[in-house]
Formats: sequence, C-alpha cells, structure tokens
Amino acid sequence: MATYQISISEEQLHGLFDGDRGLANLLEAVLNQVLEAQATEQLKAEPYQRTVERTGYRNGSRRRSLVTRVGSITFEVPQFREGKLDTDLFERYQRSEP
Repeated sequence: MATYQISISEEQLHGLFDGDRGLANLLEAVLNQVLEAQATEQLKAEPYQRTVERTGYRNGSRRRSLVTRVGSITFEVPQFREGKLDTDLFERYQRSEP
C-alpha cells in the first residue's frame, strides 16, 4: 500500500459547512491528488522530471465524472503517451458508485 501526501486548502475545509457540495468538492480534490500520485508512481517520475527510471511520458488529462452518494465528482485523469493509468479508484466504464 502506497502512502500519499494530500494537501487541503483552508477554503475547502470551510466549504464543508457551506452547502450541499462541500463534501463532494473535498472528495474531488483529494481523489484528484491521489490520481496524480498514482500517475507519478506508475511513471516513476514527477511531471517534467528527467530520470533514468522513467517508464513513460504524460500527455495531459481527461475529465471523467462519477456519481457518488455525496454528489457528482469530476476527475482529472492523467493520460500517458503510451499505455494507460492503472488505478483502483474506479473501473474502466464505471459511471456511478457501486
């Protein structure tokens, strides 16, 4: 199991108590950071970092929505030039939480 360092802004924390979208916005921010960390782990390099161990290159990201019990969440899924991101956050064609 990998360890991820997640940062949450003060605005996001205050947003938890500011309406219905608060928890969904926080969850969206955290899961997008997890996706970026998984991409870095899979490629063995940070964005723009040159290393000998690097296994591929990033090629932007695509938006993907998922309906959960806290609301609709939009992911920024990193794309690679060759291959795809292997993540366990969602299945390939999954559109809603099981």
